[in-house]
Amino acid sequence: MRRFVVVGHRAITSGDFKLNDLCGSTGRLDVLLRSINSAFFLSHDLRRDVELYLILQGEPDPPKTIKLVGSELKYLNPDERSTGALIRNALLKRAYPHEQMSTPGIYISKRGFADVVQSLAKVSKILYLREDGESFNATPDSGEFTFVLGDDKDLFEEEEAIVLKHNPDIISLGPISYHSDHCIILVHNILDSVSPFK
Repeated sequence: MRRFVVVGHRAITSGDFKLNDLCGSTGRLDVLLRSINSAFFLSHDLRRDVELYLILQGEPDPPKTIKLVGSELKYLNPDERSTGALIRNALLKRAYPHEQMSTPGIYISKRGFADVVQSLAKVSKILYLREDGESFNATPDSGEFTFVLGDDKDLFEEEEAIVLKHNPDIISLGPISYHSDHCIILVHNILDSVSPFK
């Protein structure tokens, strides 16, 4: 299983937004939508062995976590607008501390970043993506990973402190700064070379 946690620092936590203005009116929810595409889409298939956790921390009701499970996903298409509609449908539901399904493979909850990272640290190794980290390498027996990264902003100091409590490996994917969705693709490429998708 490959897991990704992406923090949307300003991403809207209400379903009250227009699909025609995903970049301007949603606190850069568009960055998270592109991360969804990168996490799951292949040329003619979906990755089934992936879970993606989007931590939405914008107004009006933060935090909210949207979890996508590749083995359960339906109705997901490659365009940002239709993906935005699925996320909006999730945000229109009342969020509780426990997860509830919005559409197949998409769950919403009131869980925050600390809770999500703590729960994932119990089942997999946490890898924190940071430009000054060690070069990421994987082997066929590397085990399960959870990759933690920011949106168009790096993790804030308090968020980084939460991650560091779980003794993560701090890794880098290259010598320059990449977009979040590109980081996910690079991780997939490295892991695919030693353990192809399922």
